[in-house]
Amino acid sequence: MPDKVEEQNNHEFYTQERWNNWIKQVQESGFVFTESDEPSGKEGEVFVNMEDDIILACLKIIAKFDREHLSGEGALGAIADLRGIVLAEIEPISEDIDLMIDSLQTSLMGGIAACECYVEGDFDPKPKMKDIIKSAIDAEAADDVQIAMGYVAQIGAAVIGGKKIPKKALEDIPYGFVAEWLDGIESIAAAMVGADSYKKDDE
Repeated sequence: MPDKVEEQNNHEFYTQERWNNWIKQVQESGFVFTESDEPSGKEGEVFVNMEDDIILACLKIIAKFDREHLSGEGALGAIADLRGIVLAEIEPISEDIDLMIDSLQTSLMGGIAACECYVEGDFDPKPKMKDIIKSAIDAEAADDVQIAMGYVAQIGAAVIGGKKIPKKALEDIPYGFVAEWLDGIESIAAAMVGADSYKKDDE
């Protein structure tokens, strides 16, 4: 059996071509905000599907790590490769689409950081969610963005480990980085209760 790191190097969890295909679909969607500044219906679905696809790729890495088919180093390397693709700056498309992609990438920051935190094991598996969310909000208010991200990553890692975020804990969160990062964590939670194909080994 090949060693874990070698297996990771031979397995592409997310490719530049895959990301480029999504960007092409976004360009062709004709997306515009409605008068209420809400995403337009069918055209806006591409962003939801795009995020789901990326989150599932992240969870596939986590599943292989959990089964010990990837070492911690291999899993972190795979996450870093994915991060480099989906968080890279893209050429402007249109004002509305650019805003949506920026929001999508900000949301993904939370999800990706959560996966890294989970692999590193530097989190409380049974945290007091409301307290940590408040700490994250307070850190953002104090312009300690990296500390705020650290709290959100711990929340997400606990979610990957099976912990749920009480709906009440998500109430009254001011709009900002923490709110958008937590959207990424909620995407992870939603994906984990959906189809579990990401847990299966590729043939």
